[in-house]
Amino acid sequence: MTLRLRFGHFRDAGAALLVLCLCFLVDGHAREAPAADSFAGAAIAQLQYGGGGDWYANPSSLPNLLKFARTEAGISVSPTPGRVRITDPELFTYPLIYMTGHGNVRFSDEEVVRLRRYLLSGGFLHADDNYGLDESFRREMRRVFPDNSLVELPFDHPIYRSWFVFPNGLPKIHEHDGKAAQGFGIFAGGRLVVFYSYESDLGDGWEDQHVHNDPEEKRLEALRMGTNILVYALTH
Repeated sequence: MTLRLRFGHFRDAGAALLVLCLCFLVDGHAREAPAADSFAGAAIAQLQYGGGGDWYANPSSLPNLLKFARTEAGISVSPTPGRVRITDPELFTYPLIYMTGHGNVRFSDEEVVRLRRYLLSGGFLHADDNYGLDESFRREMRRVFPDNSLVELPFDHPIYRSWFVFPNGLPKIHEHDGKAAQGFGIFAGGRLVVFYSYESDLGDGWEDQHVHNDPEEKRLEALRMGTNILVYALTH
């Protein structure tokens, strides 16, 4: 099965069309792809937002995830993540933006309009609650999409099996409030444009192991789920 990475007219710069050859393994737990150098790379950026929250949290997370996606899954994403504000001209060159943090998120009116346009134009946002982000993130998403609510994704949603298979949905990486991990989404025009990982803390699992001293199996779960998000965002 061959899938084309979703850029279309949305990508103003960089690679315009990427091809991934995906083959199911017999046990259904993973897929194989050609070597990373066999196709051009896509760039991913961390979102810099206002409001006082630590948007810069977990500095080793994205580099580790991108390295894992390249070496373990053969996905040729750029190894170096970018940093972008919603108002930056280069926002529309990133097919996926990632945001995290512990504190308040606040978008200006201009940012609300521009983020909505970015997402409706083909962009994808992964928001990862790093314990403390939830209330303000939900508030700001209601401003961006007042008519499109966050809904919990069923366990059989393609994002949980786009590369590795997670039959029980989002993995639980850190304790937080002891609640079950949940994956929420916002759909617009029938397309998932926002994925929100709640009570999971994938980003902590992506960090250098000495930062949180997580068991290797937890880190692997987090990195595999992160790879799923990358693949889903780039192919839908």
